[in-house]
Amino acid sequence: MKHRVFISLLLAACSQACSEESASELKNVRQISEAPKVVNNTSSTGRWYTQSQLQSGRQVYQSNCLVCHKKNAAGTKQWKKTLSNGDYPPPPLNGSAHAWHHDLETLTRYIKNGGVPLGGVMPGFKNKLSEKEVQEVIAYFQSYWDDNVYNDWLDTGGVVRE
Repeated sequence: MKHRVFISLLLAACSQACSEESASELKNVRQISEAPKVVNNTSSTGRWYTQSQLQSGRQVYQSNCLVCHKKNAAGTKQWKKTLSNGDYPPPPLNGSAHAWHHDLETLTRYIKNGGVPLGGVMPGFKNKLSEKEVQEVIAYFQSYWDDNVYNDWLDTGGVVRE
């Protein structure tokens, strides 16, 4: 149930102007992700990702996500209120909304497949971003999560550590 609520909010969050991807290209939303389920925490960040992934993720975010999810992954201020067309505006990815409720595999799947097939408007990026770039962009927006949010994410199964 929590996943359906999140999916509805996250996937309905981007306005249709965020992408020109067609719905027919986004048909396999429930495709199994290639996201790592087990990671080795050897990074200097103390998190699942490395500083290098974080830096690369900044570029990926600026090129692909910034237009909708805004500077510092802040999203739209009133992201819980529907727009006049019934769509939700883009939510924050900075730890203040729902992104932290979902494990790495789920976050990866949403980015790759988007939300159009589920009634949302977020485009899928599987034909635009590599698996590596998807992981990097997640690292980037997670860098805005404070330690409490990040640790809650880990406690709820965000990523399995070796």
